[in-house]
Amino acid sequence: MKSIETNIKQRMKVLRGNEYFDDLTEIILKEVADRMHLREYQRGDVLFWEGDPCDGLYIVEQGSAKIFRLSPQGRQYIVRVLQEGDTFAEVPAFDEGTNPVNVEALETCRVWVINSQKLHELVMAHPAFAQKVLVNFGRMLRGMVRMVSEMAFYQVTHRLARLISELPQEKSAPHWTQEQLAARLGTVREVVARSLKELERSGAIKMEDRRIQVADQTIFDQWMH
Repeated sequence: MKSIETNIKQRMKVLRGNEYFDDLTEIILKEVADRMHLREYQRGDVLFWEGDPCDGLYIVEQGSAKIFRLSPQGRQYIVRVLQEGDTFAEVPAFDEGTNPVNVEALETCRVWVINSQKLHELVMAHPAFAQKVLVNFGRMLRGMVRMVSEMAFYQVTHRLARLISELPQEKSAPHWTQEQLAARLGTVREVVARSLKELERSGAIKMEDRRIQVADQTIFDQWMH
């Protein structure tokens, strides 16, 4: 990890483009901008581990990273893949606890870190900011409930179809390996391989250059219900 030099103009632009801060006045934005900095990580670098103290709220400036948990046996479960513009570490940033997840860079990436103490000051002084935090926490909770429900009620093939529907179809998009898909679904590579073959035999998808392409949207949609 290395720190990147930035100026106030860059920091203000980031804040104006983020849903947490876009309604704050220029004076308050400058106060926040004085309490944020930019870091660069290389592929494979761990931004933080589960149980580490939280530095603050993170915003992805460039590149991508994955949020993941590890089972007692060392198996990885990918909770979310972060892209440019995404925020993360909200929970420990606001509740002052330790980080509940691990985050690893999937490629060279740059992330902004906004000081937790400044965030607490904003919550206390600005009800509109606090409301945005609550709304986002509600959105995250609903997303987690949906993920848990899918794992409980849907077979892997159906969950895989739902995941594929969320992946970009462009050839320039990052390629997900079977191991990564398995980690995202909370299963193992062999099960994902069987599910991919099942989807392919049904005519829902086709594999081109090891990439997954939807072949028949009607058949594919049936797998997601």
